[in-house]
Amino acid sequence: MFPIHRGRRLRVNESIRSLVRETSLSPADFMFPMFIMEGENTKVEIPSMPGIFRRTLDLTVEEVKELFALGIRAVNIYVKVSDDLKDNTGKEAWNDNGLMQRAIRAIKAACPEMIIMPDVALDPYSIYGHDGIIEKGDVANDATNDALVKMAVSHAQAGADFVAPSDMMDGRVLRLRQGLDAAGFHNVGIMSYSAKYASAFYGPFRDALDSAPKDADVEVPKDKKTYQMDYANRIEAVKEALWDVEEGADMVMVKPGIAYLDIVREVKNAVDVPVTVFHVSGEYAMIKAASERGWLDHDKIMMEQLMCIKRAGASLISTYFAKEAAILLNK
Repeated sequence: MFPIHRGRRLRVNESIRSLVRETSLSPADFMFPMFIMEGENTKVEIPSMPGIFRRTLDLTVEEVKELFALGIRAVNIYVKVSDDLKDNTGKEAWNDNGLMQRAIRAIKAACPEMIIMPDVALDPYSIYGHDGIIEKGDVANDATNDALVKMAVSHAQAGADFVAPSDMMDGRVLRLRQGLDAAGFHNVGIMSYSAKYASAFYGPFRDALDSAPKDADVEVPKDKKTYQMDYANRIEAVKEALWDVEEGADMVMVKPGIAYLDIVREVKNAVDVPVTVFHVSGEYAMIKAASERGWLDHDKIMMEQLMCIKRAGASLISTYFAKEAAILLNK
């Protein structure tokens, strides 16, 4: 009761505030999403994501070394697949000499201690831009799971530490765990996108990989709402996360981040595994655009959002700000 209790005593100066601060950030809290393309000694900036590039393998390896030196210990990797390799089966996804498989091997050879979590979904390989195989006008759940197992095992064979299924097919975590174990990869983990919402915040990411749903000469879903979650729902996210843990997920993810912090806390309270949060491309792009116009202080907003994600319950934050934030924290 005031005046005996005065909350401001613990806010008098930065030294006191740092002593009682409940949440902290370090570079080890971050995972950096990376886009990889074919070629050599080339990087292409993504127009809707200033400062983020598609890189060829040689430059990707150099960037990974820089990230590790900054204290970042995980990368989430995606590949830009040539149109002539896309079809409705996704078979390029488990090509032993595919771009993803070569990228995993190259990163592991150059920086063995960097944790690699390759994306497991068919949309970069699909002529229709969907996360699975199209049958009779819809994404075929079980046929897609069969393809995802082949993809995940090929990633494990290349040296991945975790596989990161982002497809939102029912039962895929169990199928992946069974497939990895049968192939002898008992120690390769699964970081499941458990609560992945059908969000408009993904636009810049889809520009980076050309992975948005496409018009086609056959009937296909016009969007991803039959498998990604309705953003009006909260309880469903907890249910999906619990199912994934029961099926063998070692980590679960909530995606997007800032607009879904209530979901992060709900999931954190419900599961007994680490919770990853994806601070997505649209959230990144908004900060970049507003700061370029002088409307927001870039670094302060960046760090505030990352701290809020951690405070909500994230054990790991996948964010395009990882490198910039690590540089600031190291200072």
